[in-house]
Amino acid sequence: MKQQKRTIAIVCGGDSSEHDVSLRSAQGLYSFFDKERYNVYLVDVKGTNWQVELSDGTTSRINLNDFSFQENGKTRFFDYAYITIHGTPGENGIMQGYFDLVGIPYSTSSVLVEAMTFDKFVLNQYLRGYGVNVAESVLVRRGQEHQIDKKAIIDIVGMPCFVKPANDGSSFGVSKVKKPDQLAAALRVAMMESDEVMIESFLEGTEISIGCYKTKKKSVVFPATEVVTQNEFFDYDAKYNGQVQEITPARLSEDTSKRVAELTSRIYDILHCNGIIRIDYIISADQKISLLEINTTPGMTATSFIPQQVRAAGLNITDVLTEIVENQF
Repeated sequence: MKQQKRTIAIVCGGDSSEHDVSLRSAQGLYSFFDKERYNVYLVDVKGTNWQVELSDGTTSRINLNDFSFQENGKTRFFDYAYITIHGTPGENGIMQGYFDLVGIPYSTSSVLVEAMTFDKFVLNQYLRGYGVNVAESVLVRRGQEHQIDKKAIIDIVGMPCFVKPANDGSSFGVSKVKKPDQLAAALRVAMMESDEVMIESFLEGTEISIGCYKTKKKSVVFPATEVVTQNEFFDYDAKYNGQVQEITPARLSEDTSKRVAELTSRIYDILHCNGIIRIDYIISADQKISLLEINTTPGMTATSFIPQQVRAAGLNITDVLTEIVENQF
């Protein structure tokens, strides 16, 4: 008897500035999934209006009580949710809590892990306790921005520094500050994306990004990607408008590559992650590895880091996604 296909929702969109970027990742994922094995649908999330795209080009509204939908006069249910929302509510634990309530397995880590990795300041303080190198940083909450002591902050983080939303994606609201009198404007920009803002030391060195996933049977760390950009930092234009050179595998020594892979695997285990994560690091001239951030719903277009790294590892992205899904059944 032929096994019935599982039905998968690629959950995309969301309520952050990266809504449209998420839709691109969803299209990439849709192209990667094994359609012989799975029934795959795109679910676009915006506020409480969740729409599933049907095969005839129309849409059907998701019933939020049980994540079901109507197709051809029948009620259909999903077996699995592959979350590819960049930002809220898919990367901060909110969506994960919903799927826990309705009893649907999903591709990311748990509510706690998602909430913690989404908050860059909290994550840094937590991993620092495990000996992970992170930049010095100061947290500023909304309402405090006019009370900050610039000199005290500079004494901690130095100049230049980065001002970034503490709990949102990494593509919007980020500024590189070179002079103290630029702090106020940078805080205003970051506050447009988040109620909490992190002022962080500038780390000089080679920026790399590396993916990892684990199942009950295996642990996989992909080859790292080196990020080379002429921009001030790896900003939106560098990420999505081609203003960057991405070198996979990264030009690292054998020893440094091994240490990066081991650290990535260790962080995955410390946090008890699930599915594919991507960690960004800075490698300094003395080969010190410092964590920048963890992305638990990494970009998944054909040219994104993870698909690049999967290819460099000699793996098939369709097989990788199948392993991730089947690991939870």
